[in-house]
Amino acid sequence: MQGHKKGTAPPKKFKVSQSAGKLMATVFWDSEGILLIDYKDKGVSITGEYYASILERLKEAIKQKRRGKLTKGVLLLHDNAPVHKSRVALPALLKVGFDILNHPPYSPDLAQSDILPLSKNEKRAAG
Repeated sequence: MQGHKKGTAPPKKFKVSQSAGKLMATVFWDSEGILLIDYKDKGVSITGEYYASILERLKEAIKQKRRGKLTKGVLLLHDNAPVHKSRVALPALLKVGFDILNHPPYSPDLAQSDILPLSKNEKRAAG
């Protein structure tokens, strides 16, 4: 109950409407822009098989949008999500020819840019 002054109208109550719900997307991008956005269907779990199929689609998107980049090599930045390490996803990465830049174990407070290799001058300054 919400109180109000005597003689004034009670505050308006708003009806709660159902939200549209959550939408999960997997996004791949490079320095030139977005390569692929995969919107997950409702009720579908992201498994190793699902991720492997996305990798195949990513390879095709790179062929179409970044001609010549596949021959130079593709380096994916992965976190430690179980789907990225699954027994299905790792062979799929080899099949499409991508290399992985792994995230250090259990470091949620570090951004990948925080752990890039230091230059010689930075190493001297650090200690």
